[in-house]
Amino acid sequence: MSAKVLTAEEAKKANIAIIENGKGTQAVHDVVTALRANRRTGSANTKTKAEVNLSGAKPWRQKGTGRARAGYKSSPIWRGGGVVFGPKPRDYSKKTPKSVRKLALRKALSARILAGDVLMVEAPAIPDGKTAKFLAYVEQNAKDARKVLIVSPVFDEAICRAARNLGHVLLMAAADVNAEHLLRYDKILLTSEGLAKISERTSS
Repeated sequence: MSAKVLTAEEAKKANIAIIENGKGTQAVHDVVTALRANRRTGSANTKTKAEVNLSGAKPWRQKGTGRARAGYKSSPIWRGGGVVFGPKPRDYSKKTPKSVRKLALRKALSARILAGDVLMVEAPAIPDGKTAKFLAYVEQNAKDARKVLIVSPVFDEAICRAARNLGHVLLMAAADVNAEHLLRYDKILLTSEGLAKISERTSS
């Protein structure tokens, strides 16, 4: 069976609270910003003049050379010297309240449903784990989509093996999908079980 567009009316019947106004826009921004910040390692590091491995001797004597006074070779003005106000390891992580994350998920899902980008499909069944068969399933249900997100409660090992070499397709458990996932992909293939799980997560 081919994919069927999930309408707002059908989503409401599934207890998905559709947001049709501007509510939740800031929540989406905050959550996506936090998710991206949390992926940063914060490992960038530069050495100051006190940390570079250079001699503390003056590069030339104080007087008599005609050159400007220079106190040490590790000065930031010299090649190989220390860095002034350079980056140091730091924690970029941000925390967002559970209520904000839930609102962002509702808003992102509502926007994609209203745009007609959420499609109801049957769960993929590829017993032999062949990538070609899985690709045919994706192309049948999400034609002309450059990036596809498939959401279901669970995926068996054969499906994961079939999908792992496709960079434009992501399998995501309904319990783990977030606002960024919903906004990043052109089409979202959602199983009925996945819809029920997301409804549970977004309910007040």
